[in-house]
Amino acid sequence: MRPQSIKMFDYLLLGSLALGVVNFVFSFGDTMEVLRSDPAVAQTGLGAGFAIGVFAVGMGITLLLWFLISRMRSKIAKWILIAFTVLGIIMLPGSLAQMSSVAMIASVVITVMQVAAIYFLFRPDAKDWLDRKEVDFTTFE
Repeated sequence: MRPQSIKMFDYLLLGSLALGVVNFVFSFGDTMEVLRSDPAVAQTGLGAGFAIGVFAVGMGITLLLWFLISRMRSKIAKWILIAFTVLGIIMLPGSLAQMSSVAMIASVVITVMQVAAIYFLFRPDAKDWLDRKEVDFTTFE
């Protein structure tokens, strides 16, 4: 049985990924417009396939990290996820400038969900579980 903090991590991280898919689908046209308007990108000929590929690889990496943390108890994956999240937070202001209002709000909500998910990895029950120690399941009581 997994502790409540790990379950909350699952809900928040997987929820942020689901919201990310919805955001990607609804803002795909805007993303393509931004790619077409950048002369450097236009010269390379990168189009929809590239955008979809980058998104799919990012989702795949995040799902792999979720699996390694949530199911395999990997502390290394936990720190990799934290590093990626910090990089995402650093890059967020520049990305927001190129987004529509709805995509901007969704991106901020996704980031907040990811930070909250990481917070739960530092709760006492999650730390014990990741360390493979005896877990106190009364953390939330």
